[in-house]
Amino acid sequence: MQFAAPAPKRRKPSLTPMIDVVFLLLVFFMLASQFGLDQVIKLPLAAGTNSDGYSGPPRLVTLTSDAILLNGTPIALSNLPTALQNLSEKPDDPVVLRGQEEAHSQQVIDVLAALQQAGFTAVVLVE
Repeated sequence: MQFAAPAPKRRKPSLTPMIDVVFLLLVFFMLASQFGLDQVIKLPLAAGTNSDGYSGPPRLVTLTSDAILLNGTPIALSNLPTALQNLSEKPDDPVVLRGQEEAHSQQVIDVLAALQQAGFTAVVLVE
């Protein structure tokens, strides 16, 4: 009577090389990626800048979910700095920026960037 030869033992694969590769990929992507760029928006405190108080025509910019209003009149973002310059005597005249509840924070950032680029130095944020 012949017996079959015992089956060879299966060798278990080593996980060490795979763990090394995963670790190296993790380190590579952590070093090569940027998680975010911090940007700072400088908002001067307008309370102490002008001792004379608010003067001149109203300069109220209201942000809604789908429009920008200058003194209640809809206006495009590209036309806002020009319209405000017509209402201002000097660049440090305060501009009041009010966002309504449905307005997004990105809209506030866009308007602040446009006003800063146009040279306005006093922007007052109100609720």
